[in-house]
Amino acid sequence: MSTSETSTHPSKVRMTCFGEILWDIFPNMKKAGGAPFNVSYHLKKMGVDAAMISRIGKDELGKELLQKLGNWQIPTEFIQIDERQSTGTVIANFDENNEPHYDIVAPAAWDFTEWAENTEMRVKSSDAFIFGSLGVRNQVSRNTLWQLLEVTNYKVFDVNLRPPFVDFKLITQLMKQSDLVKLNASELEQVLSNMGKHFPNTKDGMAFLQEEFRLDGVILTQGSKGATYLNGDTLYTSEVVPVQIGDTVGSGDSFLAGFLSGKFLGLNPIDQPLYNASMLAAFVTSHIGATPEYDTSDIQDFKERNDAPAHSKTHA
Repeated sequence: MSTSETSTHPSKVRMTCFGEILWDIFPNMKKAGGAPFNVSYHLKKMGVDAAMISRIGKDELGKELLQKLGNWQIPTEFIQIDERQSTGTVIANFDENNEPHYDIVAPAAWDFTEWAENTEMRVKSSDAFIFGSLGVRNQVSRNTLWQLLEVTNYKVFDVNLRPPFVDFKLITQLMKQSDLVKLNASELEQVLSNMGKHFPNTKDGMAFLQEEFRLDGVILTQGSKGATYLNGDTLYTSEVVPVQIGDTVGSGDSFLAGFLSGKFLGLNPIDQPLYNASMLAAFVTSHIGATPEYDTSDIQDFKERNDAPAHSKTHA
């Protein structure tokens, strides 16, 4: 695996996300979405030079996505236009616990993201490259990802188990290519179970993945139980920040963006990116939608108004 030095110059930090870009269709509205799309938004908000590699249809929904990216000052030259496939959509509904459930329409334009010289150059010049498992459910996008991984400096795998588009063989292959892996508690359990592994606690499960795939680190989000980051033989934990929940859509995406921006913008000590991630995720969860409008002063105000979550570290 490759490694990357943490940058101490914010203006030079560059990250690129790859995968699905789409519209989440809710009962009473539609929201631009897709995990890598959400991550790129929050990275940009955190001061990172963020970009998104994906594909949209030649339709009105696609035009709206391009306009939204332009408004966010995220470059659009890495968004391909498909003449045949439609812009991706997801039908979203909430259960009694306010948790979202998705019907992901297939095929969609982002399934056919192709390799291009400009995308390779962008990835090659990025400090980190973020990708997920859903974004490569189709062989065309999958082949493109494999090519881009060959030129990547630091590979961040955001596991997204979205039935029926779950391929555990592919997931293990992607973990072998990764430096950092992020999962939630359910995803960790499912991945380990598929490998025939069962551990008495999440710490041991994370340690197994780190050793098995020679990872630089593992991030585990656990909803109301907070989050955990395993780096080497040290486990860092952060309690959840109590907020009035707007909805939980995209909270994991904002968490990842908060962590990566903290890590590469040089927040020290090592548990500070975890703190940054927890605060950003709490802020987003207190709003409606995965990409609420805000700026850095809003996050700073939020941190000052809320008690800092308890942090601890233990030797794994």
